[in-house]
Order: sequence, then structure tokens, then C-alpha cells
Amino acid sequence: MLTALNIRDIVLIDRLDLEFGDGLSVMTGETGAGKSILLDAFALALGARGDAALVRKSVDQGQVTAVFDPGRDHPVNALLDENGIAVEDDLILRRVQSSDGRTRAFINSEPVSVQLLKRVGAALVEIHGQHDDRALTDAATHRDLLDAFAGLTQDAAALADIYERWMDARQQLQDKEAQIAAVRENADYLTHALDELKTLDPKADEEETLAQQRQLMMHAEKIARDLEEAQDALAGDGTAHARLGAALRKLERQGPETEEVLRPITGALERVLNEINDARDRIEQALVATQFEPKALEEAEERLFALRALARKHKVAVPGLPDLIVKLEGELAALDAGEQALEALKKAEGQAAAAYREAAAALSAKRDDAASRLDETVMAELPPLKLEKARFKTDVTTCEPEEGGPSGLDRVAFQVQTNPGTEPGPLMKVASGGELARFILALKVVLAARGSAPTLIFDEIDSGVGGATAAAIGERLAKLAGGLQVVAVTHAPQVAAHAAGHLRISKEAVAGGGDEAVATRVIALDEPSRREEIARMLAGQTVTDEARAAADRLIGGAR
Repeated sequence: MLTALNIRDIVLIDRLDLEFGDGLSVMTGETGAGKSILLDAFALALGARGDAALVRKSVDQGQVTAVFDPGRDHPVNALLDENGIAVEDDLILRRVQSSDGRTRAFINSEPVSVQLLKRVGAALVEIHGQHDDRALTDAATHRDLLDAFAGLTQDAAALADIYERWMDARQQLQDKEAQIAAVRENADYLTHALDELKTLDPKADEEETLAQQRQLMMHAEKIARDLEEAQDALAGDGTAHARLGAALRKLERQGPETEEVLRPITGALERVLNEINDARDRIEQALVATQFEPKALEEAEERLFALRALARKHKVAVPGLPDLIVKLEGELAALDAGEQALEALKKAEGQAAAAYREAAAALSAKRDDAASRLDETVMAELPPLKLEKARFKTDVTTCEPEEGGPSGLDRVAFQVQTNPGTEPGPLMKVASGGELARFILALKVVLAARGSAPTLIFDEIDSGVGGATAAAIGERLAKLAGGLQVVAVTHAPQVAAHAAGHLRISKEAVAGGGDEAVATRVIALDEPSRREEIARMLAGQTVTDEARAAADRLIGGAR
């Protein structure tokens, strides 16, 4: 609940520190005293749109701080945790409005976005006025409110999970269908491409080998001539090999007395002759390698060009052609496997859809029943609020399962008929300002503690009514305050008499500020002062003993 509100330099408010308690609190005062300013300041702390005009004249900035005690179990704590804000005993919302139009927002001293401040504020407080266009007047919330009234919130959450599983199954099915359709569309091309690749039967290192062979064959004739010249230089009677062999044999025939001198020379000659023999063998091998049929060059070139052309066609390197075969084989094999997987996904999607249809239909039936009960309960609240000729109806429209969503098949809208013979319609379009406030009050009494923020603010909900109707409004506000914190701005003494706390708002001249300098003041009234204020509301400027006696009767009757 709201425990404190501190305002600094907002319009006519220079400094204001208010405390709030449980139950029903009322704020009263003369017209123009500053009640609307106080509510505008409070709304600023809850994330309402900022405005430089809110800053008090002659200062650079104003600020509003609202302190709450939401309790450890309030859903707002999860929102704070989600955004990395420490959950403490007190929840402090603060908004700073600068005179240049800029604003800053804080939660527990942490800078936050205005959007987050607004979300947190909406979870803590609902403000209802004569022309309020949110909360109960927003048809987008009516389904959730009906579920809260009937205790169907868990059913709705379970249905949302079932719907999500159905959507997941549908998405998987659609993805598989798209995949198979793409493969089917290219199946003929894939088959042709695979046949072409398999016919060529490329090898990973084939391009390099063929390129080397082609180079060798293109230069084979010249290479062969050069090899033969080298061979002639190493072989024959007049060659170095023959002369070195003869010299070695002569040296080997020398006597033992020269062996020590000649051994190094004969060893060296033997090594030279061995190298020459090895070179001759290698030349002979090379000559064999350079021998080829003329057609072999043509075949190598054709093969090499065919490999490169196919690689360009498929936009891969020649060594990647074998991997491409494996890939295309896998895609064609996936077509068969995909058909089987598709059938399984169709079955799963059908089961998920059937589960959703069943659960959604069951929830729709419960909502239909709950709508009738809600209508009866709200209708019972209308006559005391001088809406005895009005009618309230919860309109539930059920669509087809394919048009449903995570919240089910139902569109829910609260409609009213203010006079017999008129067409029912949405609250905002049919009800006048005073009627709208009373319809909202009836709904809030019925829906108390079911999906409501813990603090409710009613701004002049009693406007345009008096007597018994105002008394009925006071009774219902007090009843509502039995489970929630309620703050009402009121001009009706019958409403004020039901309050547990009473704040009087007035305008006072500011000392030293000139003839026109005024400020809004708020005073928490004790019991005697409260009696006097209610008497003033009854009598006007001149409070009589009769008015005080009437105030006593109102307060006593409320108790």
C-alpha cells in the first residue's frame, strides 16, 4: 500500500509530506484548493507524462516521491528482480521534473526508464476519475478481470501453455513442409547433377595430378632430347665414364707398395662412377616416363577441363567435387526421411490443436457461466448508486479455434445500458462522467482483491450526486477499503463520513511572497477537526450547530 507521498515544488505545492494508512482515506477542500494538482503530482511519480508547466515558478525543478509497502508476495517484486532492482521493505518511486521539460525516474534510488516506472506504478496504483479511460474502461483488460472474478486465472495460464505448445508444433510442421517443398522443387535438378558428378567420378587430388601430367606431356619431346644428350654424355667408349673406368682399373693393378697412397684416389673414383651409374639409371627412368601416346595428352586435357567446368557450374573448387556428391546424396536421402518426419509432425500438430480446442472450449464454457454471475453481482450494486434503470452486461464473443490465441477463443467486453430502450455499449461511450464513476465503483466492489492494484484512487466519484446516492458511494468505498487501500477525493460529506483517515486541502498565502503568492497545504485532521470539516461540507462557509449535529449523525451512522 501507499505509505507516504512527498512533493517538492510542483505548481502550487512548495513542500508537502503526507502519510497514508490502511482502509479508506478521503481528501476534501474547496474547489481550486489544489486537489487536482496533488493527484497530477502523484501520477507523475507513477510514470505519467511529464510537463515543464508542473514545475513551480522561480525554481529549476520539482520532484515527487511515493513510498509503498507492497509486501513480499506482491507481483511487483518479480518485475523489480527482472530489471535488476533490489527488493527492499519499502518501494520508493521518485520522479524529477525539470523546468526545461526533461524528467528523470528512480526506483529505490536506481535510475530507471519512465516505461519501467509506469509499469511498476500500474502494478501498485489504479487512479479512477470521471473521465478515466483506462483500467476497467479498457476492453483489453475485461477478459482478465472476468477470469479473476471467476477464479479462472490458473485455467487461462494453463491454456496459454497449451497454445504455445500448439504453436511450436505448428511452426515445426511448417518449417519441415517448407524444407521438403524446397527439396522437391529441386529434386530433378539434384538427380541430374548427381548423375553428372557420379559419371565423371572426381577424386579429391585429381586436378593437381592431371595438371602435372599435362605439363609433362606438353614438354615431353624437348625433355626427351635433353635426357638423351645427357645419356650420351655419360655412356660410350669416349665418355668420361669410360675413361674414368679405365683409369681406375690401372690404379688397382699397381703393387702393394702404392696401396696406401692410391687407396683414397681409387675410393673417390669408385664413388664418382657409382654416381654416374645412378644418374644413367635415373635418365633411363625419365625417358620411359616421357614416352606417351599422343592421345594421352588429349585425354588428360579433356578430363582436366571437364572437372574445372563442373566445379565452376556448382561454384566449388575441383577438390570439393567429391564432397558435393556426398552433400547431394544426403539431400535426396533427406527427402525420403523428411516425408516420414513430416507425417510424425502432422500427427503431433493435430494432437496439440485438439488439446487446445478442448481446453479452450472448456474455458469458454466457464467464462460464459462466470459472465452471468458477474452481471448479477454488479446489477445488485447499481440501485443504491442511483443506477436502478441501468443494466450491466458482460459480452462474451467466442471465435473459431483457428482465430483463437493464448488467452482462448473469447473476446470479453463490459457493456452498459443507462436507460431502457437504448442500445447497450462500451462504458466510455454510453455512460456519462458521473455514471461512469459509479459503474467503476460497482465493478471495483465486486472485483475487490481479484486482479486489482493494492491502492485505488477515486477522483470525485461522487460528482453530481448527493443524499442517499452519496451515502451509498461512501458505504461501498468503505466496503472496498476492507481489502484494499482506497483514497477518495470527494465533495460529499456522506462519503467523507466513512473515512478512516481525512486530509483537508487548502490554499494559503505565502509569507513574503507578494499579494498573489499562494501555496497548497494539506492537513491530516483529528476527530474534532474532521467533524468540523464535514460540517463545513454540509453548511458551506458558515458552520452552524445544526451542521455539526448533522456531521455527528453522518459519522455515527457510518460507524
